[in-house]
This record gives sequence, C-alpha cells and structure tokens, in this order.
Amino acid sequence: MDTAFFVVSKLLGMVLQLETWFLGLAVLAFWASLRGRLRIAQFASALLALLILGIGLLPIGDVLLHPLETRFPVREDLSRVNGIVVLGGGEDVPASRRSGQPQLGEGGDRYVAAIALAKSYPEARLLFAGGSGRLRDMVDNDVSEADIATEVFRTHGIAKQRILFENQSRNTAENARLSHALVKPKKGDRWVLITSAFHMPRAVASFKAAGWHEIAPFPVDFRTRRWRDGLGWNFSRNLGVTNLALREWAGRAAYSLAGR
Repeated sequence: MDTAFFVVSKLLGMVLQLETWFLGLAVLAFWASLRGRLRIAQFASALLALLILGIGLLPIGDVLLHPLETRFPVREDLSRVNGIVVLGGGEDVPASRRSGQPQLGEGGDRYVAAIALAKSYPEARLLFAGGSGRLRDMVDNDVSEADIATEVFRTHGIAKQRILFENQSRNTAENARLSHALVKPKKGDRWVLITSAFHMPRAVASFKAAGWHEIAPFPVDFRTRRWRDGLGWNFSRNLGVTNLALREWAGRAAYSLAGR
C-alpha cells in the first residue's frame, strides 16, 4: 500500500507540473492546425501564450506558497531540546552521485539549521530522516540522502555517536513513521523538526499522526517574496515556485484524505 501510494503520488506530481500542461496545449494546437480546426488551434495557442506570459511576469506561485510558509513562525523559544529531526530533501543526489562528493540543493538550509542547533544543544540527539523520493531510485539507489547527510555532518564536526539515520523513507509520511519506530520518543521529550517552511504544515501533521508527542516546528528555506519584489520577467524562477506550490497543496490534500 505504501509503495502504491508513493508511485501514484509521484505520477500525479508529474501531471501537475505546468510544463506538462504547456506541452499538452502545444500538441493540441499543432494537431488542430493539421486537422484544419483553426478555432481550437487559435484558442490553444492563445491560452499557452497567456499562461507563459502570466507565469513569467507575475509571482503567482509566491501567492499560493505564502500561506504554507507562514503557518508556523520562526522558532526562538527553544529552551528545552531533547532531539532534532531534520528531513531529507536538501541534497542534490544526482550531482552527489556523479561527483563523488556531497552536494546540497535549494533545501540546503535544512543542514545549516540542523548543524547550528546540534552545536547549540550538544546533549540533544540528531536524527536525519530520508532515503530517496525519486521513482528511478526504487531500482537503482546506490547513493541515498542519508549517505550525503553522513558526510555533511561528519565534515562539520558532529560526533557520529549523536546521530541516528533513518534511510528507508520515500516521503513525509514514511519519514514520520519510520523515524518514530527508530527513536521511540518518550512523553515529555521535545523534538525539534527541521524542514522547508512550505513543507512544514504537512510534515507536522504527519509526525503527529505517527505518534510523536511533542514536536517543535523549526521552519527554514523560505522561498517566497513580496508581490512587488516578484514582479518582472523571471519565468524559470516563477515556474519553479508555482510548481512547488501546486505539488505541496495537492500533497496536503492527499495526506489529509489518507490520514497521513
């Protein structure tokens, strides 16, 4: 069941990407022009042009993503910390595999925060949760997120005996469930949860559903900008943020329906 949910979620994620819809409109316009359906061709072409123009000029993704990023405030009241959980997703696995060195991606702020907190709270345990969230890695997964995390934490002086690695999870629900099985947190233990701000609402819900008693959200990796700062032609950036927002809102809906 978990594998089916994982595969279906990844396939739906591909369908939700705006590039998929752009391609569909382009194919429709081409097909309609060949068949002499000029009105359909004109409509598809005009809609495609408007979508590209709107995404390129307006920070629509920022508007969609902002409510998720602001759901939990940046933490300052961390007087008691028994453990730190950092979720995978800040790594560039393909680049790490090719270069032979640990490479971080856009979510690399997760590592910065985890290392800083680990050094501020030297008695706290550090748990990294992440295997691989890529479909192709179901067959070939010689380098996992946890492998990269091992090297990053080691090179930044975090003692190996403090760190626990959960390296089998493929999504947020499995992060929460497998981490809980590994740590078995006791009542009264306070664990800080580190992940990207846009992902924090879904992560907190999953960790609570998995039985974690006390989770303190520590959001990092904020992606959105103010409306006026996002105006202007920036197609690649706006496309990425909009895709991210669509995937995360869809993920929240799916997790809520599945009780994850």
